[in-house]
Amino acid sequence: MELKNYIFILVFLSAFGLFGYSCLRLYKFMFTAKKDDKRFDNIPERIKRVLVIAFAQTKLLRDPVAGLLHLLIFWGFMLFIFAVIESIIQGFYSKFNLSFLGYFYTLITFIQDIFGVFVIIAVLISLWRRFIQKIPRLDVDKEGKLDAAFILTMIMFVCISMFGYNSAAFSLNGFSFHPNEYRPVSAALSFMFFDTASASTSFLYEFFWWMHILIIFGFLNYLPYSKHLHVLTSIPNVFFANLEPKRNTIKPLNLEDENADSFGASDIEDLSWKQILDGYSCTECGRCTDACPAHTVGKSLSPREIIVNIRQRTKDKAPLLVDNKTDEEIFNKKLVHDYVKDIELWECTTCMACVQECPVMIEHLDSIIDMRRYLVLTESEFPSNLNNVFKSLETNFTPWAFNQADRAAWAEGMNIKTLSEDSNGEILFWVGCAGSFDDRYKKVTKAFATIMQKAGVDFRILGTEEKCNGDTARRLGNEYLAQILMQENIATLNSYNVKKIVTACPHCFHSLKNEYPQFGGNFEVKHHSEFINELIEQGKLQLKNSELKSEITYHDSCYLGRYNQVYEAPRKVLNSATIEIKEMNRSKSRGFCCGAGGGRMFLEDEEGGRINEERTKEALATGADTIASACPFCMTMLNDGVKHFEKQDSVAVKDIAEIILENIN
Repeated sequence: MELKNYIFILVFLSAFGLFGYSCLRLYKFMFTAKKDDKRFDNIPERIKRVLVIAFAQTKLLRDPVAGLLHLLIFWGFMLFIFAVIESIIQGFYSKFNLSFLGYFYTLITFIQDIFGVFVIIAVLISLWRRFIQKIPRLDVDKEGKLDAAFILTMIMFVCISMFGYNSAAFSLNGFSFHPNEYRPVSAALSFMFFDTASASTSFLYEFFWWMHILIIFGFLNYLPYSKHLHVLTSIPNVFFANLEPKRNTIKPLNLEDENADSFGASDIEDLSWKQILDGYSCTECGRCTDACPAHTVGKSLSPREIIVNIRQRTKDKAPLLVDNKTDEEIFNKKLVHDYVKDIELWECTTCMACVQECPVMIEHLDSIIDMRRYLVLTESEFPSNLNNVFKSLETNFTPWAFNQADRAAWAEGMNIKTLSEDSNGEILFWVGCAGSFDDRYKKVTKAFATIMQKAGVDFRILGTEEKCNGDTARRLGNEYLAQILMQENIATLNSYNVKKIVTACPHCFHSLKNEYPQFGGNFEVKHHSEFINELIEQGKLQLKNSELKSEITYHDSCYLGRYNQVYEAPRKVLNSATIEIKEMNRSKSRGFCCGAGGGRMFLEDEEGGRINEERTKEALATGADTIASACPFCMTMLNDGVKHFEKQDSVAVKDIAEIILENIN
């Protein structure tokens, strides 16, 4: 062994020792979070998702330019792993190479060389986009900008140093490759810059080799303290993210825990280890905030900052908890109030756009709901107008102050039976609060009921036995009230042995289908768009063949679309009755929220613009004379938007059930 090898061994042991220590500290910090969270179910599906999302970068490629740049850098690094292993072993034994791998070595060295060029180009474009073009979603604080610049520069010099020592090695070998090696870019650079077997070439080989090693080891030890920690944690974060349908559901609280001092999350100890891992994994790419409807119209909420602040709070407090130390300034603060402001939490519409866009599967909504729960259940701090909402849900079983005795008044004269009158119906029509009490949406309820009657569907309703599904209370953080409503509804449904349910409300649809099973309510649930589509496809509804058909744009409900991936059924229904659907710029999985979800239907805007007006403006820009929706909240918000723009005389807002009823032959 040479002196070089001894020096390398010292550097290697120091670098990996420090890296191991840093990772162990991060691991311990993660488990200062005490909330239980088991995520080892369905391992094959988790591995599949890592391959599709982490390695194939499918979510990043939703933004083609940024996605392609990141894909090149990511896969460049994946391919450089072989070069890194080879370089590290050379540190122990200078003459080592992987040429014994035969033609695979030929292929891998060729691809490494080509990808090295691609990575340098991708880094330069990324620097240009961030610092010259100044893409808005990439705008972060000064520390974040310096961190990004440093990381990107290090990545570029990993490639430059790789080309440097490979070119020098090619020259030292008499301008020829080692067996089974093929590096065309390095060979071209060697002819341009190096002499055969000169002292300067030998020096430059050692210089670039050490540069390469030290950059890699430095990069490795910088990451645990960097905002680019996601390089280490993003793949595990994708692996541990909730699977469908759990990904789109709220986890229940154990409200009977006698040892609980509080409910919800006030600080990092109340979070789960996965929520801390989310903080570690945030790339600060800004895709979540860019997609957030609240942020788009100028409100304080930034999903990125919520996650970044969880990471910052972990960085500030977790070392003290792990080392059993105290710091009065740090311990007098909390995650809620001090790092995340109350107004940010209440501005969330729970539309899931942030979760949908995140390339590393961060679950922003889990943390927002947990902090809302703390404000409501532990501190009783929430917007004052929610007092009436919660009180009405407790006494009237609806968020509005209507009399429960009038819940089935819409059905008078329609010859519709309740389950208490006749429990032998084929399917239960779950009407929902809006469908029962809102004057505009009662028309939709009647339209859908009429459609089912015309199609010969044998259905029943619950009438006065139906209560709010619990969605509003749950999204607003009042888990206690939500669970009462859900369990009472489940008891009623199970008493009638209900198996199949159809509803025209996406919020009811999502709760009944995906969240009621948490409490023993297992039903086959369909949204009325799916149900109507089936009736049409089965020939149970015959539509007119009129030549005079409207131009319609369709607004995707978040709880129907992003939450449950029901995109095509409403469009098929409309296509059966119209010639053209004029899609908005933001549609389907990128549909823009109406602004009413997450309990925002019952809250006033304290700052910024109105989300519903932003969405209505986009709908009006299509030139359609009808805006179709499939959700009572969306209908209300879109109607308000049309009135704001004074277009109510020329543009109609209709539910898909109303459009179909108008076109039944």
